[in-house]
Order: sequence, then C-alpha cells, then structure tokens
Amino acid sequence: MSERAGGEAIRVRGLVQGVGFRPTVWRLAQAHGLSGEVRNDGEGVLIRLWGDTRARERFCAELRAQCPPLARIDSLERSALAEAAPAGPFRIVASGGGAVRTAVVPDAATCPACRRELFDPADRRWRYPFINCTHCGPRLSIVERIPYDRVNTSMAAFAMCPDCAAEYADPGDRRFHAQPNACGVCGPQVWLEDAGGWRLDPAELGGIDAIAAASRLLAQGAIVALKGIGGFHLACDAGDPQAVARLRRRKGRYAKPFALMARDLAVIGRYAEVGAAEAALLASPAAPIVLLRAGGPQAVAAAVAPGQDTLGFMLPYSPLHHLLLADWERPLVMTSGNRSEEPQCIANDEATERLAGLADYRLLHDRAIVNRVDDSVLRLLDGAPQLLRRARGYAPVPLPLPEGFAAAAPLLALGGELKVTICLVQDGQAILSQHLGDLEEARTAREYERTFNLYLALYRHAPTALAVDAHPGYRSTLTGRAWAARAGLPLVTVQHHHAHIASVLADNGWPLAGGRVLGIALDGLGYGPDGSFWGGELLVAEYLSFERVGWLAPVAMPGGERAVREPWRNTYAQLRTHLGWDRVQAAYPDLELVRWLAGQPLAVCDRMIERGLNAPPTSSCGRLFDAVAGAVGLCRDGIRYEGQAAIELEVLADRAPRGGPGYPFALAEDARGCLLIDPTPMWSALLADLAVDAVPAVVAARFHDGLAAAVVTAAEQLASRHGLAAAALSGGVFQNKRLLEAVAVGLRRSGLQVLVHGKVPANDGGLSLGQAAVAAARLLSGDTNRDRP
Repeated sequence: MSERAGGEAIRVRGLVQGVGFRPTVWRLAQAHGLSGEVRNDGEGVLIRLWGDTRARERFCAELRAQCPPLARIDSLERSALAEAAPAGPFRIVASGGGAVRTAVVPDAATCPACRRELFDPADRRWRYPFINCTHCGPRLSIVERIPYDRVNTSMAAFAMCPDCAAEYADPGDRRFHAQPNACGVCGPQVWLEDAGGWRLDPAELGGIDAIAAASRLLAQGAIVALKGIGGFHLACDAGDPQAVARLRRRKGRYAKPFALMARDLAVIGRYAEVGAAEAALLASPAAPIVLLRAGGPQAVAAAVAPGQDTLGFMLPYSPLHHLLLADWERPLVMTSGNRSEEPQCIANDEATERLAGLADYRLLHDRAIVNRVDDSVLRLLDGAPQLLRRARGYAPVPLPLPEGFAAAAPLLALGGELKVTICLVQDGQAILSQHLGDLEEARTAREYERTFNLYLALYRHAPTALAVDAHPGYRSTLTGRAWAARAGLPLVTVQHHHAHIASVLADNGWPLAGGRVLGIALDGLGYGPDGSFWGGELLVAEYLSFERVGWLAPVAMPGGERAVREPWRNTYAQLRTHLGWDRVQAAYPDLELVRWLAGQPLAVCDRMIERGLNAPPTSSCGRLFDAVAGAVGLCRDGIRYEGQAAIELEVLADRAPRGGPGYPFALAEDARGCLLIDPTPMWSALLADLAVDAVPAVVAARFHDGLAAAVVTAAEQLASRHGLAAAALSGGVFQNKRLLEAVAVGLRRSGLQVLVHGKVPANDGGLSLGQAAVAAARLLSGDTNRDRP
C-alpha cells in the first residue's frame, strides 16, 4: 500500500437498499484494489474503505457515475478512519440496525437482462413470469415491514431452491440479495381458470402454458382478469369493438377512457404520436401510462377513449405482461380490475367475488400483493413531464424538502377527499404515498387507513403533528381530528388552495425563506375560510400563510353536488347571474341552448338560489368549464366521470385553428385592491357566436384563450402591485394542456418566473405534500394557525 494510503468511512444516503447497490460497491472496490466492507443499516449504506487516496477518489466518482438503475444517491458523507485496514479482500457484511432513514423502492419494470432470459429457451427461467433481479421487479407491492428482506415480504412463502440461493448469496451475481428472486422450481406459479373457478388445461386451448392460453382467449374476444404487480387488470383486444363495448357494459364504466398496453414502441407508433421524450418515459423503469395524441395508420375501437384525442399507453412492465403480449401486433385494453369507482382488486378470493360477471377468465398466481399500487399516469405539459397520478414506479420515492426544512419535526399530512395521498415528513424529506383513490368509496376509505398505518410502520414514523384539509366534512379531516384528540397531537388545518400552492412550491424546491409568490390555483372545489367553495383563486402566498387577492366571480351551484354531475345547472346559473335569464330568453328565443334549458326545472333552481338552500356560491374554475361545456352541448345533462365535461371541452378546442381572438373577460377591483375576474362579457360573446351558428370548436377555443388571457392580465397586475417575481400554478384545471401552456407562456412574457408541477400531480393527489410543507413551516415558526384569507 502506498504512503498516501488511508481509510475513510463513507455514509451513503438515498435509495440504496434493495437495488443492487452493495454489489456495485463491492465490484468497484475490487476493481480499484481497495479493502474494507459495506453494509446496509437504518440510515442507508455504510462503506468502510482503505487504499490509495487516488483510488478512493476514483471509487467515489465511479460510484456516482455507475449507480445502479433503481438507486439514487442523495449524499456521500466522507470522514477519515484512524484504524488500520482489515485483513482480506473487500467484503459485504450483514445489515446493521439503527433508526430508519432509507426508503422503500418503487416497483420497477422488467430490465433488459431479465427480458432476454425470459425469451431464451436455453435459460432456466425461460417463460417464467416472475423473473426479476436487483434492477427490476416488485418492491412496494410485496413489502410488509422493514427492513426490506425476503422474510418481510410476500416472498417469504417461497423457499429458494439451491440454484436461486446460490445466486442470492453471490456478490458478483445481479440477483445478489434480490428479495423476490425465484424460478419455476421454487417460486410463485400462474394458472388460468374460467369464470366458475375451474382450472383450465392450457394445452386444450392450444397454449404452451397458462399465459399463452390466455393470449389466445383474448384474441378470440374474451375478457380476462389478470393478477399483475400491484393489482388486477381487466384485459381485452383493443381493436375488437364488441369486446370493448362488453367490457364497458360489465364494468359500468361508460365513458372514461381505458388504458392500453402494447408490446413495444413500434406497435404504439401505429396508433399514436410518440416523440423522443414520450418514448423515454414509456421505456423507463417506472413504465407509466403516458397520454399520447392519437394518430397513425391504425386505430383502436372508438369506445376505448370516447370524446378524446389522446390515448393512454404503457409498455409491458412485468414478465407476465411481456409474455402475454409477445405475439400481439395491436394493443390490449389494460384497465383496473374493479367495478367503476371501486378500488382495484389485489387478492385472488377478492377478485373471484368482486369481478364475478366482469371477466370470462382469470389469470391468477399465488404471490400475494400486499399493497395495492395503481398504474401511474403522466403527460407532457409545458414541455416537460407532469404526473397526473403518482403510483407504481414513482411512489414512495422520497422528495427532498427545500432548503430551510431540514430541521422539520416528523409529521403526517392526510390529504383531501379525492385522489387522496398521504405524506410523511421525516429527516428533511417528504414521503408521498401512492395514489389511493377517492375516500367517498367505503373500500378506499378502509385501504386509506391501512396504508397510513403501513407507512408509519415501514418508516418507523412517530408524527409529532398532523395536517389536514380545512373542509370539516372530509373523511381525512375527521380522521385527523379524531387521531389528534386521541393522541394529544397538534392538528394543523391547511386551506385547500394554500396547500395546492405550497405543493407546487415544494415540487420546485422553493426555499422556506424564498419569499412570496403569486399562487394561481384553479380547480373544482375547495373549502374557503368564508364558508363558500373556492376554486378560481389568486393568492399572495408563502409556506407560512396566504392572502386571497383575486378570484373568479362567484356563482351559485343549484342542487349542490348535483351541479357537479349535471353541467347544465352551472350553465343556467352562470347565465342567470351574469346576464339575467329573462334577458337571455328575450334576446335568443330560438337558440337551441335556450330552448333546451327552458325545458329543465329552472323554477326549482331559482328557489334554491334565492333561498340559499343547497345552492352554495363558488368561485370554481372547474364549474365554469362545466358551464361552457354545457353551453356547446357537451355532457349537458350529465357526466359519467369526474372532469369529463372539461376534458371534452379541451379536446373540442384543439380542433379549432390556432390564433383566433379569445373571449373577453372583465377585471373589477374592490376597495382592498383585490381583483374579480368577471365572465359576463365572455357569456355575451359566446351567445352571440352560438346565435350565428359558430363552430363549437371555435367557441371552445375562444373560451380557453380568453380565460388564459384574463388570468395572465390579472396575474401581471397583482404581481406588480405586490412586488412578486414568481407565479406558481396548481390545481386540477391546470392539467388542461391548452390552458396551462397559454398561461405559462403569457406569464413568462411578462417577466415572471413560472413554477408548474412535475414530480407530484397538480390535482388533489399533490395536496398532502402541500399540507405537509405548510405544517412543517408553521411548526418551525412556532405558529400552527396562520391562515390569513
């Protein structure tokens, strides 16, 4: 050893357990002639290293450069060691204990090496549908507790055969300590059964195995329920109109688009436009559903995505999917295995009961799914990827909290009511759960409580405070209140739209001391401190507090929740409020919209509005979209899924030529300098267009472009008045590509820095991160009640 030799301890933090990190360390140490050891412990990975200084420097540089595919190094903390080097070669030693400061890794798509083995007849894992290694396979979906060892996963039921055990014990093998490691001799098995539960002989169906037989049945028009990584899917031939229609009928999902899975990018390219960025996302280890513009020489059945101009595609991400689609030159529908609005099935017995009558056949296996993990959904918006649903492949990767939050105490944020997630704050990081669904559904509510208990156990998390939405009736809020009272914990209540803005700030790494921004929160509904429902808000905000400085003109929702489901009610309320219904009837007696509305129970709506009964006022941008959709005849009498009217209005707008004038909106200022965005002139112009038989697509486009211009103008004025240099955009309405990009471009032209979402959804799926950031900021300041509407 040279005279410059020495030793050092290297503490590695990040996603470094269960991902082949220690074998990488072992390989690099051997390559550079270094001695020492590496171990997992509660804080991550600890390396003790002896050798030449230059060799140790090269080791550290190459460790960062050659980090395993599923790993993420957050920090390398190096300190000198005084003791002499141990005898012998570099070793991997047993895990140590300590407080948990590492993370559970997300489930990952089958890696290229495993795919090659899967289709190699000479390989011992040929056509084995559970092939995996440290670079791929199930993680979150099978873990029951920490540490992430086989005994603490659903693979504990399967004892490894000698061949698998030898791989597992060999540091030079890519299956070294791959906890789900298995083969056809010792691992989980798959089988095919009919709707009555009888196991079928694949040979009788012309298949080499159960998966090949299922593929043949799909080609004959069958609907197959298949057990995947994080839950069941219902699959059918996407090119078979009868099969798709039958699936819609059975599932009770009559309009919401179905997700698609295709064998490879070449197949997807026949049905949709795939750019380089989308191709990279589709082929990434996360393997999300990516929304792509439909178009190509071939088309799926029209009922796959009615009223849409996009298709949600994903590539096979498990060995079972790869085998199922191996011979398919067209896509399969791959939708969640559940009846409409229910959570996805995860257990065999559950699927037999709940999917009865939905599937003709079931493709099952005997590896238990411990944690339900839906498919993630992503779209390119404003030139960058944005998650619309954060689940498989992304959760629960921790998000580093911005500068200033390092000392934040452990806390738990419980999210909202729809698209709910939870968020733990621990050691300067936010640990955001997978998408859990809507708490209005009883099964989802039970899964929600099970999941936050799981996360508390996985991360050994003891919250010192709880954060909840301000809505007094949300199940998550009621849960938090009861928990806080029972445990004597502080409860931090966070206004819905303040949480949205804090979420996009945290998503962008905005420092705690970064100062105020102009927050623009556009969504469906959120409880306002004045007791009304907000949803079209301009806020001067920071993590600690906010001030409401602008909003959309409030309009009643006649029928309350019915107005969310029936857009015509919003159309009528908008016309009644801004123009006066009698004036509209007098000016446009022959207009189809006016005649249609006249046939509805308007007198009942009037009484509700006049008496203030079940007609809450709202500044909701989502309800304004519904109203305009109803005006042009989209979903007028009812929607089949959340946001349908607004989504189809965006699709319609994109069919119009670009560059036309947008509808005008008025801006009114009150005595406090707050701005009211008033759609009255927009409605006047829209009705005038309808009266001359304007193309509905042009009407939809003029609405989008006019609203974007009004938001930009209001933002410019407020930013100037309050001395703000940045604008933060959040809320589900900003998942509208046309609106988001028009607003972002306009704000940038005015010189403002624009913050948009990327790693967490703009919808309520990101709400818990915002709640966590606000609560952490308040606890650090010593003030837990600083909402200032």
